[in-house]
Amino acid sequence: MRSRSKLLDILLDSPAHQIKAMPAVDYGIDDADPFPFLAIIGQEEMKLALLLSVINPRIGGVLLIGPRGTGKTTAVRALTPLLPFVNRSLCVEGCTEAMLEEGGMDAICQHCQQKAGYGEPLTAVDKIRIIELPLNARLEDVVGGINERIATEQNRIRLERGILGHADGRILYIDEVNLLSAPIADAILDAAAQGHYTVRRGPLKQRYRARFTLIGSLNPEEGRLRPQLMDRFGLRAVVRGLDDIDLRYRTYEMAMAYWQDPTALSALYAEEMEVLAIEIENARELLPRVVVEDDGRSLALSLIKKMGIASARAEITLFEAARAHAAADMRTEATTDDVQAVALLALRQRTSSSITQFLADQDAEDEGITAVIQRENR
Repeated sequence: MRSRSKLLDILLDSPAHQIKAMPAVDYGIDDADPFPFLAIIGQEEMKLALLLSVINPRIGGVLLIGPRGTGKTTAVRALTPLLPFVNRSLCVEGCTEAMLEEGGMDAICQHCQQKAGYGEPLTAVDKIRIIELPLNARLEDVVGGINERIATEQNRIRLERGILGHADGRILYIDEVNLLSAPIADAILDAAAQGHYTVRRGPLKQRYRARFTLIGSLNPEEGRLRPQLMDRFGLRAVVRGLDDIDLRYRTYEMAMAYWQDPTALSALYAEEMEVLAIEIENARELLPRVVVEDDGRSLALSLIKKMGIASARAEITLFEAARAHAAADMRTEATTDDVQAVALLALRQRTSSSITQFLADQDAEDEGITAVIQRENR
């Protein structure tokens, strides 16, 4: 019997370090270290969904659904040390060598055209970062607009990309995503669908790339998420309160240890976190060679058909999540086991009783129209 990969072993069997003896030290400085991802007690479904989305951005991101105080935001921010390195644009307008290769000189700004002419790089290696969308953000903050400082000080107008532009190639995290205003939600939907968006201010127009991994969290007590935005999230993880009293007390211990000394708690998990980050990078490198075997494909398509799911994003999410799960196990074939491991995450909350009823009513109407046509042709 084949054992699990090191990545899955670390995720599911993360060590419970001794934290009771940690001193209550106050250094008087800001706590820069995020809560260690492996110090999160329980919540395996949430942790698995987040790691799969890091391994394979084509999954379409993650939506974390659960009550307050269950660690949703903590888990997302804890991903920071685990994120891999990518090529990051050095231009405020997001120009890259890839844009130059795809569209030529016209695809990049004038400044980058000069840099390319001199053979200077347009990008640099940088770690993927998490961009958080504040709930009080204005539409102009999100999509961008005129740089007011330059307009005032230099008496010239220049467009600047907003949060969506800065999220290109990164992770865009939206807490309480169900509370977004309609214009901002529409802007995010448009950018997520096309991978870019356009800002127009009078005669000025600029298009920005916005290919980001979308992670959102919500408390269902505070309202439902718009169906259009819900469909944009690939995996949907339900984050529940812990039932086991021992696990709840360990969660309390971890929280107290972090508040007392974040650096010391991070140090306890540093070695395991470093190994996990390496395993994630290895899985990302293996992913292009992973295929879904025939039995896994048949099972996935059968599940979607029997559930009556209309959206084709169900197949995309399920297959890509299964491939990521196989890559996490360092295998080049996604099997039925991989499909079953991610099926709940990929398929929940994709059925709609109103759509099912609409299609049934439409079938009945179509049958009636067809019957009339046949009678007229006799």
